[in-house]
Amino acid sequence: MIASTQTNHPLAGPKTDVPAGQTPITIACSQLKSAGLRITQPRIAILSALIQRSQPSSIEQIHGDLVKDSCDLVTVYRCLAAFEAIGLVRRSFYHNGTSLYAINVGETNTSYHFVCKETNQVESIDAETTAELRRCVLQVEEVLKERGYSDVTHMVEFFGTVPQADRTATPLTVPARTN
Repeated sequence: MIASTQTNHPLAGPKTDVPAGQTPITIACSQLKSAGLRITQPRIAILSALIQRSQPSSIEQIHGDLVKDSCDLVTVYRCLAAFEAIGLVRRSFYHNGTSLYAINVGETNTSYHFVCKETNQVESIDAETTAELRRCVLQVEEVLKERGYSDVTHMVEFFGTVPQADRTATPLTVPARTN
């Protein structure tokens, strides 16, 4: 039987502020509490699986990472929907529409990816290019906010075919622009 009762996990205590330098799981649990969501064993297991993954993952992949019988697939779906609603996870998509989820516990964890259309291999784009892209996206978001739009978010994914020689899981480096 799978229980979804409130946990006695040490992170579930009355502490509400998260000091700088805390672990991603501590920050995630703090975000859950701030949003009024309970910290349960299944939620902690799902958050831990998300944190362990280095790239966006499908619900089935995340469920496969969980200890057997820790929670069912429906619970993973519901938890990820709740996490997305409070901004704790970022959803992206494969080119075929499959949802992918990645933990979002701060600006430093935001990254952009390239998805191979043939293999569905997901590669992170290098940090320098990601930082440049993030600056551009934030600039667009600010313009939209200045025009009165609220709750502005974005979703950026790149799709293509990985060259045969590069079918290993290495970070993608995009050449710098020349002006």
